[in-house]
Amino acid sequence: MEPRELQRMCGRVSQLLAERLGARGHSLSERIASRHRSLPRKVRRAARQIAQAEAMIGAPRLARQLDEQALRQAYQTCVTYLEPLGAPMRFGRRLLDIAATVAFGCAVMAGVAFAFIR
Repeated sequence: MEPRELQRMCGRVSQLLAERLGARGHSLSERIASRHRSLPRKVRRAARQIAQAEAMIGAPRLARQLDEQALRQAYQTCVTYLEPLGAPMRFGRRLLDIAATVAFGCAVMAGVAFAFIR
C-alpha cells in the first residue's frame, strides 16, 4: 500500500472522529483513545488497525507486511459509521445558508428598487 494513500485514510478517519465525535488529540491514536467508548467495538477495532498501520508505514520492511484488503475494509467500516453522524446539524446549517442567501438577495433587490424609485 502506498504511504500517501494510508496517510490519506488516517487523516480522513481522524478528521471524522474530530468533527463528528469531538475527539481530541493530534494523532489518530490519541483521537481513538479520547473517544473509544463512543465507538462501537467493530469500528474501534477497525480504527485501531488503521492507527497501527500508520505507525508501521515508516519502516519499509514492516510496511510490506500490511494487508491492503484488510486496511481498506477497516477504513470503509470507520467511514461508513462516522459519515452519517451529525447529519441533522449539517442539514440545519445548509438550511441556514439557503435562508441567508435568499435574505441577501432580497436586500439587494430592495436596495436596487429604492435607488430606482429615488
